[in-house]
Amino acid sequence: MSDTDIKKPETREELIKIVTEAIKKETEAKDSRHKKPTISGTAKTLNIHRDTLYTWLKEFDVDFKQISDGLTTALSSNVGDSESVYLIGEALVGEGNEVAHIDLLLGDKNGPVGEAFASGMSNLSAGHTPLLAVIRPNLPPKPHTLLVPKVTVKNMEDTGKIFGPAQAAVAKAVADSVEEGIIPADKVDDWVIICSVFIHPQASDYRRIYQYNYGATKLALQRALKKYPSLEKINYDKDRAKHPIMGFKVPRLWRPPYLQISLDNPSLENAKKVIQQLPGSDRIIIEAGTPLIKRYGTRVIGDLRQVAKDTFMVADLKTLDVGKVEVDIAYEDTADAVVAAGLAPPETLDAFVHEAKRLGIYAVVDMLNVDDVLGKLQSLKEFPDIVILHRGIDQESGRTCGLERIQMIRQAFPDKKFLIAVAGGIVPETAKEALEQGADILVVGRYVTQSKDIERAVRDFLELTPSMREDIDLFRVHTE
Repeated sequence: MSDTDIKKPETREELIKIVTEAIKKETEAKDSRHKKPTISGTAKTLNIHRDTLYTWLKEFDVDFKQISDGLTTALSSNVGDSESVYLIGEALVGEGNEVAHIDLLLGDKNGPVGEAFASGMSNLSAGHTPLLAVIRPNLPPKPHTLLVPKVTVKNMEDTGKIFGPAQAAVAKAVADSVEEGIIPADKVDDWVIICSVFIHPQASDYRRIYQYNYGATKLALQRALKKYPSLEKINYDKDRAKHPIMGFKVPRLWRPPYLQISLDNPSLENAKKVIQQLPGSDRIIIEAGTPLIKRYGTRVIGDLRQVAKDTFMVADLKTLDVGKVEVDIAYEDTADAVVAAGLAPPETLDAFVHEAKRLGIYAVVDMLNVDDVLGKLQSLKEFPDIVILHRGIDQESGRTCGLERIQMIRQAFPDKKFLIAVAGGIVPETAKEALEQGADILVVGRYVTQSKDIERAVRDFLELTPSMREDIDLFRVHTE
């Protein structure tokens, strides 16, 4: 490679200009579009040896990385104008056998969606044959839309539902979306749509099939163009949502504070009575206490779910040995969290926490009778999801002690994401102090479970903060 194709720059500014132009060419090249610029690549673009470029950069004190990073950032800010459109939409509308569930892709003909469109048209699959959406025979909408049946089409009756009301509904929804400005009119010849359609084998009402699929397609298109849902909506709704077919929700503990009701009385009948009297709130956690589990085993969690199927359930095993085994037992019986004793050896706790996190449930370590909480946590290779600062039921009751340890623990582990619970003699007065000190979970037993008015006793805690109060007796309306 000759070094005479480009002359050595005379000034630092001239070298920066030359390198910048070369990086632009390198970045915009088809084979380098998604790669970071390199000195070797830039030298090749300039038709000089890389050692020559190294020498120039060193002589004029030019930072190649600084130029390439800045230029790459600037170019990437405009990449949306040249990249292929690739949008995704989903919607479920209706009820009964005629319910419509639409999944769709919308994008450029010359992009990945266009490739999938062409592939779908040319690679047919028995029972799932794609077909073009048409408003009526010989009148497809634009953008052209490919229907793909989700459920296997087994006979002519199933075929009639797809080639009739479903096909027409999707086509009309696309056409109306263009007319109403949901889909830009200047893109109808550039984009294509792939629409996956669910038709229940027992669906029979053609008008409802049409109506529900029309509405679902139109909603899915709107969502695709708006890039729905936002990350904020996902984070807000993910722990409140209930899938209609699954029939229950699986809450996670992302929004403290929470109130954990400890069911220590070893009577299943009594535990169910307590749960039935709790007010509706996403802030409530149910704990299957150690005495209850010792009598019935971890299977008691399934019994409690008969009256509280949507509630976060903790199995207070107080594990001291064979950490992995006990986590597996509680997991099989659908516990959302398991508790080990902080007095257990570090090896046991590490195995306990590792297994819980591997299975996707919360690992809790109860520091009951652990004098050096910080030392214990520092000895662990696997950090728990929840740490309980706990005073035993047989110890002095009334007021809690050691709440100052909440901030000590947080300051000692600033890079860890975990919750801190307080337990032992918790009443509304001490609970308020604990919350002020930064507690995430209030573990309450007898104040609630032995109260003559359990609902009122729970509200005494839930009304301590606005965030806890807002989730009492929720009446949710389905809105999007």
